[in-house]
Amino acid sequence: MNDLIPFTQINQLYIDGQWVLPQSGDTQEVLNPANGLVIGLAPVGGLTEAGAAIAAARKAFDRGPWSRLSQQERAVFMGKMHAALAARSEQIKTLMIAEGGITRALADGMFYDRPMQIFESAIARSLIPTTRHLPVESGPSPFNPGGPRLLGGGVVVREAIGVVVAITPYNAPFLTNLSKLVPALLAGNTVILKPSPFTPFSALLFGEIASEIGLPPGVLNVVTGEPDVAQLLTSDAAVDMVTFTGSEAVGAAILSQGARTIKRSLLELGGKSALIVRDDADVQKAAMEGLFQVATHCGQGCALATRHIVHNAIRPAYIETMRALAAHLKLGDPADPATVVGPLIRAAARARVEDFVASGQAEGARLVIGGSRPAHLDKGFFYNVTVFDDVDNSMSIAQNEIFGPVACVIGFDHDDEAIAIANDSRYGLYGGIHSRDPAKAYEMALQVRTGGMVINGGMYQLMDAPFGGYKRSGLGREYGEHWLNEYTQEKTIVFPLGL
Repeated sequence: MNDLIPFTQINQLYIDGQWVLPQSGDTQEVLNPANGLVIGLAPVGGLTEAGAAIAAARKAFDRGPWSRLSQQERAVFMGKMHAALAARSEQIKTLMIAEGGITRALADGMFYDRPMQIFESAIARSLIPTTRHLPVESGPSPFNPGGPRLLGGGVVVREAIGVVVAITPYNAPFLTNLSKLVPALLAGNTVILKPSPFTPFSALLFGEIASEIGLPPGVLNVVTGEPDVAQLLTSDAAVDMVTFTGSEAVGAAILSQGARTIKRSLLELGGKSALIVRDDADVQKAAMEGLFQVATHCGQGCALATRHIVHNAIRPAYIETMRALAAHLKLGDPADPATVVGPLIRAAARARVEDFVASGQAEGARLVIGGSRPAHLDKGFFYNVTVFDDVDNSMSIAQNEIFGPVACVIGFDHDDEAIAIANDSRYGLYGGIHSRDPAKAYEMALQVRTGGMVINGGMYQLMDAPFGGYKRSGLGREYGEHWLNEYTQEKTIVFPLGL
């Protein structure tokens, strides 16, 4: 173990404002995916700890001060949380790299700076009043129809849902932890955070933060555990809402587990996003984005475009440009600022990628780049950026989320054909179009059944852009101006005016 990696010394769970040792005493080795070395022993919670967390969150919501604080008071607490995280920025980034195999460039930008900016924006937005006044109306009294008419009005208010369970994945742990904690807490809910067993320290560190800023007991609880813990958290009647980011299969299971108690569900699930490259596209620019989509975080991103639907007139040039660009990608130690492609999270993830690559070849796709482990890296869970050409959209590699650095290039001849291929998927999370005709690209973007589209590389810094999927890519939206509404419900209050 490496004592120099921050937060890996945490060996307890955070429940009801206290650090708690799991009753079983079980621990789990947490590995650095870049070298396979153990960075820490994380506590493993069980049903006892999960039950205690549910009880603490329920009590804190029903009888504690948090949901009754003014929005300004909660914003002050969350501002303290933001400041405490900012003071630990380098420690958090160091942990991201060691625990999740996240490259330094991603740790600096997309996975730390960006979520912290969104956090700050969400605090400011939470202070905008949400109470809506209903029109004043007059009408006969139901109790005295012949008497004086009544005058009445009303308001619509937004209230916290209650106890929220947040289950987060390994690929972007700090970002996804924040994306659930921030709106849930700002809205007045109490939260139980359960992280992936691969990245538990990125969640446990929030226990330190909660204690430091004086968050009331039970408002934030952090537990770990096996699938039985998650099943209890998602099915218990004392839990009002589950928010989950992860695979389609687990998302379906969570919906099923919560159905008996009719829980609110916010799910951000898998993707097989399409990047359409029209015949008038800038091939260099399109191929650069295409390569970026599969190289980023070694392809471990649900919104990354892994189906490249390229016009047949420029498909050979697109492939050759990707080949030339791929030769310059540095693959290796994610702590090295020059590294572009880091490791997959575990050996099992790499084996899954290898199985898909083998199936692609067996189904007749043509392997043009990669398809192997890097020869110069004998430790860690690395895999070369891989590109298939001559892919049919019905192939397994085109229909299933590989969650690795594998691109499928599919040819087309007409725009309508490209749209049909893009929509021929059970997923609908994100996508993109490259064209020198932005108006046509926009018209095509409107026809693709997906939660977001990027034209010609787009602009990824829009603070008000909601994020979420169509079809089996999920339910609800994160970020954007209505983000907090996902964690609230509306209440109408009507009343008479005058005597």
